[in-house]
Amino acid sequence: MPRRPAAPAAATLPPTDVRAMDAAAGLLYALAALLFAGLLLSWLLRLPSFTLRAITVGGDVARNSLTTIRANAAPKLAGNFFSIDLAAAQRAFESVPWVRRARVQRVWPDRLAVQLEEHVAAAWWEVDEGQDKLVNVQGEVFEANPGDVEDENLPTLRGPEGSAAALLAMHRRLVPLFAPLDARLDKLAMSARGSWRAVLDNGAELELGRGSEDEVAARVHAFGRSVPQLVARYQRPLEYADLRHADGYALRLQGIGTVVPGTKN
Repeated sequence: MPRRPAAPAAATLPPTDVRAMDAAAGLLYALAALLFAGLLLSWLLRLPSFTLRAITVGGDVARNSLTTIRANAAPKLAGNFFSIDLAAAQRAFESVPWVRRARVQRVWPDRLAVQLEEHVAAAWWEVDEGQDKLVNVQGEVFEANPGDVEDENLPTLRGPEGSAAALLAMHRRLVPLFAPLDARLDKLAMSARGSWRAVLDNGAELELGRGSEDEVAARVHAFGRSVPQLVARYQRPLEYADLRHADGYALRLQGIGTVVPGTKN
């Protein structure tokens, strides 16, 4: 009896192709799940429940009222509890006049907490054009409304850009050295070449010369020890002094000019 021809065997994929298809399917499922989760998260983050509803402000608030601070900073804030850029929010609060530094934190579920540090003015900073600025106690230059400054005895500093901290340090060093003259150091300037110049509150001008802080302070100290006797002897107020001489200083009292030797320590 003749045999029937055998049926052809079913085609099978190599094992490697099966694994590749399974991996591709799994990847597609994972991508779809991630996309769905992202869309769900985006929808949740836009819910009114996460809208920022309150901003609490603490720290230094002597120069600005809470209303003023919020009015200046709030229009620059964007986003809700999750999406707000805290670095941008920090910059917004630091743009408020007199604010030196701001620290911004989220407080669950709908609030921002802001801690402020204000500038403390130590001196005026004189500029060539426009309105003078201020120097804080850290030696940083900042801008503020001059009418907000209550201290009428703030000194004035002037120097190259970036030299405010050095000028403030020198001013602090020299202030007690002028005490024997019964005068206050009203203005201190440093030239681009590093030469120092001082103006006292009685109008007297002093050329202090160049050198390190210690060298300039030593010259002023020697000057302060000897000049009161000359002022008392001639009964004339001090108008000008040049401390740049190696072995003494040039001096001008009102109507009298002289050179005083031997002022080294």
